[in-house]
Amino acid sequence: MTRILIADDHPLFRAALRQAVASSFADARIIEADSLAALERLGQDEAVFDLILLDLHMPGTHGFSGLVYLRDIYQRVPLAVISANEEVAVIQRALHFGADGFIPKSASVDAMTEALERIMNGERWVPAKARGPRPPDLADYTAMRERITSLTPQQFRVMGMLLEGMQNKVIAYELDVSEATVKAHMTAIFRKLGVRNRTQAVLALKDLAIEPPGDL
Repeated sequence: MTRILIADDHPLFRAALRQAVASSFADARIIEADSLAALERLGQDEAVFDLILLDLHMPGTHGFSGLVYLRDIYQRVPLAVISANEEVAVIQRALHFGADGFIPKSASVDAMTEALERIMNGERWVPAKARGPRPPDLADYTAMRERITSLTPQQFRVMGMLLEGMQNKVIAYELDVSEATVKAHMTAIFRKLGVRNRTQAVLALKDLAIEPPGDL
């Protein structure tokens, strides 16, 4: 049985993806996640997948952070980004952060079906407009990816809250831990990112950011 993870917080689009998956893989078992917290639970349970379909904009994720998180956990599983943001620069960055393909949410079910089959077979699939050579001015995100994947799951969660602008006491409340614990996580995050404070951390993580499409 083929196990496919659909990570998207939009129920209607998850339904469209289920239709495309059913067209490609008759025996597929679909597991759904609608937030980073749900993805973390799957990671803790060491769930096994044959294909991952990830929306870039979900609760708890920030730009490419969800992609970096999943790519680190499931290093050998085909992973395709599904997004309403179809800018070529975003597609190229997604590939550089570890995606094996990029499927626009505007694609037809037939196009999605073809993309899923190709990615599952080990091919890289992106929209025609993004199939040219890698832009020479595309930044190298390897160092940032390595720094983020060095974070523990709890540090990753705190990093996301930091990017949302939450203060330590708010983070402590949300995570049900002491402020001292949050400060310890912050210290570790700053050290791993090679920065000294919140402002420098946000600037260091700017390459993860994506402007969400206006219709989301």
